Amino acid sequence: MIIAIDGPAASGKGTLARRLAAHFKLPHLDTGLLYRGVARALLDSKASLDDAAAATIAARVLKISSLDPVRLKTKGLGEAASRVAAIPQVREALLALQKDFAHQPGGAVLDGRDTGTVIAPDADVKIFIEASAEVRAKRRHKELVAAGENIRYEDVLATIKSRDTRDSGRSIAPLIPAKDAVLLDTTHLDIEAAFRAALSIVEAARAGRGRS
Repeated sequence: MIIAIDGPAASGKGTLARRLAAHFKLPHLDTGLLYRGVARALLDSKASLDDAAAATIAARVLKISSLDPVRLKTKGLGEAASRVAAIPQVREALLALQKDFAHQPGGAVLDGRDTGTVIAPDADVKIFIEASAEVRAKRRHKELVAAGENIRYEDVLATIKSRDTRDSGRSIAPLIPAKDAVLLDTTHLDIEAAFRAALSIVEAARAGRGRS
């Protein structure tokens, strides 16, 4: 069973994907970490985030096993990853890696921005997570403050809106719901309520496919 979960930054897709993966005992991939990994490699080598050639090389040598979520979730790297993700050659270089993960025996859970439209358009379940930009900014601001970051809510909101514009407006694999995705708005849901809603969506899809 392949479960594809997409949505904008801080919508809750990562948390829900991890919970669903644990529930169904499936491997999980946060596809955004791949782009963060490429951005991190560029920053470490002092290369420009707009250097398509350097970014493509970094993408081609990237391995999922080398991704460190703690190191890649640092301040500012999300914005850098969004810039790198807009480079068509980078997306092409990472495509096979993500497709192989999704279609491994038994299936997988993937979350990102194009898992249901590009990576696994044949996914058994597609969920598109939504939430208002203001609520998402509050969630992200709370996370950053808890991690010791000194940052204003207004700055987080501006960054999220900027990422939304870039992700939805790029020419390659824009952030849009798959035509057959189920929309889940988490604006007014806590994580437990959101997980129950997501689990119901998956179970309904499984029932419709004979619980495969």
